[in-house]
Amino acid sequence: MTKDVIALTQRMPDPSAMLAGLLSGGPDNLVDMAGEGAVVRLCDAEGRPLVSVEAPLLVQVDGEAERLLGATPPALPYWWTEARATTGVEEAERLAGTFAARLAALADGSAWPPEAAQSLAVVKTDGVSVASTPDAAQPAVDVLTDKVAVVIMDRPVIAMTAWLQDAIRTAANAELGLQVVTPPGTMLSPAVRHSLSNWPSRWVVRDEQDGYYDGLSGAVVRWKDGMFAPVLATDATADASRTPVASSYQEATATGEHQLAITFRTVHPADERLVLGGALEAIWRELTGEPPAGWGTAEPANLPWSPRQMTDLAYERAPEPTWFVVVGSRARPGLATVRVSRTKAGVEEYVTLMFGYGGDEEPPVDALPRAAEQLATRHRLLSMLVQLRKAQRDLTVPPRFEGPGVPLAFVLGAEEVRQMPGDRARNTPLSQPPVPLGPKNCPALYYPLPGDPSDLSGWQDFERLMRHLKGA
Repeated sequence: MTKDVIALTQRMPDPSAMLAGLLSGGPDNLVDMAGEGAVVRLCDAEGRPLVSVEAPLLVQVDGEAERLLGATPPALPYWWTEARATTGVEEAERLAGTFAARLAALADGSAWPPEAAQSLAVVKTDGVSVASTPDAAQPAVDVLTDKVAVVIMDRPVIAMTAWLQDAIRTAANAELGLQVVTPPGTMLSPAVRHSLSNWPSRWVVRDEQDGYYDGLSGAVVRWKDGMFAPVLATDATADASRTPVASSYQEATATGEHQLAITFRTVHPADERLVLGGALEAIWRELTGEPPAGWGTAEPANLPWSPRQMTDLAYERAPEPTWFVVVGSRARPGLATVRVSRTKAGVEEYVTLMFGYGGDEEPPVDALPRAAEQLATRHRLLSMLVQLRKAQRDLTVPPRFEGPGVPLAFVLGAEEVRQMPGDRARNTPLSQPPVPLGPKNCPALYYPLPGDPSDLSGWQDFERLMRHLKGA
């Protein structure tokens, strides 16, 4: 049985519905609050949490339940209420299922996964106890050591939920790594991938043949000295240590699907006229013909697209940085993460954006120069890199090998070009000269990188360009 159970309801769960859900274990369970009142916890007799319930979230963006759960939700808008059971306690898992089933019955909806929420009956929890603190002190963390926080999750897509954000923040504050353990077949949302790519954080996949392996690198791992760590190959030596790669990770199949991946940075003056998200919307419209569908500070993205609301939230949180996730429509899978931070130069947006395409679909490569020119002339672009990757159309990250992307173009903003000494930015070692974008007296430069997808020539050209621009 899964540890996460979610109620998707047409109506907001009112106090009576929440009370009925919280009484799933009978009237004797203790209840407390966490997260400044955003989390309600059903506890055992010692006050340790059996089930943690997050405040209901109003979802106004189409396709998020389908993307993250494979579930069919009520009509928009609907309410998303998560309950997480303490790992390894069967009664807690049944308690979470009953909680979600009662909410679904009383607030007109359904529960995911359906098999976990089939009973409305009271779950007997007499004599049940769970792990002592600190393991149970943080709702999203299952195991806590002096090296890592471990989260065990069983969902179709591991998304950047409020639960997971809390775990990442808690681990970072304690100077620990975060390790997420999942069953085979689980995917990552692109929004999570970067957070699990730095040692000792990792995505750990259970595997019948090799036990456990890293879902991003394929390295076979074992639990050792308080964390999952790579094992050494049998023929490894002190001078040549090697790690075996899991067989499941190497079982990649060609589907013809691919992704257009774009990263860019913009910087704006910190004044009252600033509106964030304009550069992202401009490139999204140029490449898809429509604006983003929604945004949020976690997944699911729950708010309709609104640059003004994003700006207001970032302003309220300043000078602390703000992270957003932005999603597209079902017709063209698209997802972006945006990090807004204050720097000496002003307000900086760092954007990672990707769109998915099927085997019979062509990415709009011809539109890239136009999109780059909009960012350079209207949105204070610093730099941009565009890649084409052999990867899944739905943008999820599978626990198997996906080859590196092929760089298609690099763009240097007008101010960055102006600061280059002499004609260094224009006279490059590449076979194709850069294309000027914008005003002739102060242009940005678009560098085509016609790399061959079958080899590394595109990355070699990119490396030569970067070394040249840096004066190396």
